[in-house]
Amino acid sequence: MSLKGKTAVITGSNSGIGLGVARELARAGASVVLNSFTDTDEDHKLAEELGREFGVDARYIKADMSKGDECRALIEAAGSCDILVNNAGIQFVSPIDEFPLDKWDAIIAINMNSAFHCTAAALPKMRTAGWGRIVNVASAHGLTASPYKSAYVAAKHGVVGMTKVVALETAKEPITCNAICPGYVKTPLVEAQIPDTAKKYNMSEEEVIEKVMLERQPSKAFATVEQIGGTAVFLCSDAAEQITGTTIAVDGGWTAL
Repeated sequence: MSLKGKTAVITGSNSGIGLGVARELARAGASVVLNSFTDTDEDHKLAEELGREFGVDARYIKADMSKGDECRALIEAAGSCDILVNNAGIQFVSPIDEFPLDKWDAIIAINMNSAFHCTAAALPKMRTAGWGRIVNVASAHGLTASPYKSAYVAAKHGVVGMTKVVALETAKEPITCNAICPGYVKTPLVEAQIPDTAKKYNMSEEEVIEKVMLERQPSKAFATVEQIGGTAVFLCSDAAEQITGTTIAVDGGWTAL
């Protein structure tokens, strides 16, 4: 599954799932553009190290995914964009009648609107190149729901719907658009929550993982960022040329319930 000669832009990719996807795309030979809203020496060093590790061109470009103009500027600054991975996302939990308006707006902007803006900017580049792959990192919550996550669930359902629309609009072109719907993924952020959650519920860390975090994940095992990245690489490969407008759930059986 060589992606040599392709350039991939991955939003929200200086840690977690985004970085995991970027690493697997780089492993497959793609040049990668990392992104987040910060602009530190560590951000640029991360890209440099990734490039050296896999022998590809790797850059970091700052862009705030809550702002449509910066989303579009990211794609322009990248130059080429053969592969777009819309991954940026945030979360906030609250009953809907108490949900802070600023949190709602931020979640919709970053989790859904950014995918619209980046896709709109990337499609002309893909059409000029004669090839393109759009991979939207949605969520199991793009296919089902949980209480107290109204903005997140709404945004991820929106991303899944937009995935289908983009696929239909590009169906006769050498461009595909699909969504990956992860369940719980073992990221540094999730790992950091385990000890505090164990204290909160007076449980062992093992019990917290199985009975709290993975309550709805039948496999009782986290997905890994490498698995999400590997799925993205597959969707970018020739084997997935006729896979478009669909979702792939990497959720240990969650959405099979």
